[in-house]
Amino acid sequence: MFRSVGKFLQNSFARIDKPLLICSLVITLMSLVTIYGARENFGTSKIVMQIAMTAVGICAVMVIANIDYRLFVDRYWLILLCVSVGLLGITLVFGATGANGTESANKSWLTIIKIGSREFQIQPSEFVKIAFIISFSKHLSMVKDSINNIKTLIWLAVHALAIVGLILLSGDLGVVLVYVGIVAIMLAFAGLSKWYFIGAFGAVALVFPFLWPHLSEYQQKRILYGFQPELDPLGYGMQPLLSLDAISAGGFFGRGINSGGYYEVLPASHTDFIFATYCEMFGFVGAVVFIGVLIYLIVRLLSIAKKCKNEFGALICVGVAGMFVVQSVMNLGMCLALMPVIGITLPFMSYGGSSMLALWMSMGVIHAISAYENRSGKNKIIRYK
Repeated sequence: MFRSVGKFLQNSFARIDKPLLICSLVITLMSLVTIYGARENFGTSKIVMQIAMTAVGICAVMVIANIDYRLFVDRYWLILLCVSVGLLGITLVFGATGANGTESANKSWLTIIKIGSREFQIQPSEFVKIAFIISFSKHLSMVKDSINNIKTLIWLAVHALAIVGLILLSGDLGVVLVYVGIVAIMLAFAGLSKWYFIGAFGAVALVFPFLWPHLSEYQQKRILYGFQPELDPLGYGMQPLLSLDAISAGGFFGRGINSGGYYEVLPASHTDFIFATYCEMFGFVGAVVFIGVLIYLIVRLLSIAKKCKNEFGALICVGVAGMFVVQSVMNLGMCLALMPVIGITLPFMSYGGSSMLALWMSMGVIHAISAYENRSGKNKIIRYK
C-alpha cells in the first residue's frame, strides 16, 4: 500500500509544472505569514483554516494532475455546466448571507454542516468558476470557426447568462463582474471581432443612466465614493482610506509581523483588504515581491496556453489567467482607493476556505494540461472510458 502511494506521489510530482507550483506556494505562504502575524486580531481559527484548505488543495492538485483532461472535458463539460447551474440555484433558494444581514449582504453562502451554533459554509460561486471556465472553453472550441455568427453568440450568451444571471440574483455584483471579465477575455482570445466589444461598451454606456435609479442606495454610494472616498471619510469612504493609511504606514520595509497597526481597525483586513495588511507588515519591498510573483504566475499560465495543441486546453489556461488578472486588478484597485469596494478577494492571499480550495483545484487542472502537453510517456494518466 505504502509503495503504491509512494509511486502515485512520485508520478504526480513528475507531472506538476514546477514554476507554477512554486508561484502558488510563495503567494500562499505570504498569506499564511500575514494572517499569522495578525492572529491576535483575526483569531487563530483563521490561520488553522487557511493551512487546512491549503493542504487539502495541494492534495487535490496531486489527484487532478493525473487526469487526462481531454477525455474528462469531452465527456463531462455539459454535466459540469448543469451541476453548476443546479448548485447556484440551490444556493439562491437555501443559501445564507455572509454579512449577518447587513445592507451589503449577498445570498451566496451554502451551509454544509451545522454543529450546535457553529456552521460550516462554502461559497459555491468560487468552485463554479473553474467548472464554468472548463465548460465555456469546450463550448468556445466547438464553435470557434463561427464565433462571429449571431446565432453562435446567442448560444454562448445563454451559456454565460445561465451562471452569471443566478449570481446576479444572489446580489453578489463583485463576483458577477469577475465572471464578465473572464468571459470577455476568453471571447477575445477565441477570436471574437473587436466590433462586438465596442458595441457592448456602447450599449452599457447607453443603458447605465436608465439602470442607475434601480440600484440600491448602498450600491450607488459604493460606486460614487469608491472613486472619491475622501468625500465621505467617515462613511462609505472610510474603508479604502484606512487601507491607504495601512499601506502608507508600511513604508519601504514594513513594520513587521506582530506589530499591530491600521489593519486592526480596517474592516475585512483579512479578506478583501489583506493586501493593505500585508503592505503594512512588509512595506513597499514586500508589495513589489508579491506583484512580481503574481505577474510571473499569470505569464506562466499564458505560456502553458501557448504550448497547447488543442483549443479548449489553451482556452482553459486563458480563462484561469483572466480570473487572476480580473480579481487582482479589482482587489488592488479597492485597496489603493482607485475603484469601488465591491467585495473581491485577492487570489491565494485573501482568507477564505472556499476561495483557497477552489484556486488550488483550478491549478490542478492547469497542471494536468501542462503535463499532457509535455508528456514523456513515462507517467501514467488516469483515463475515463
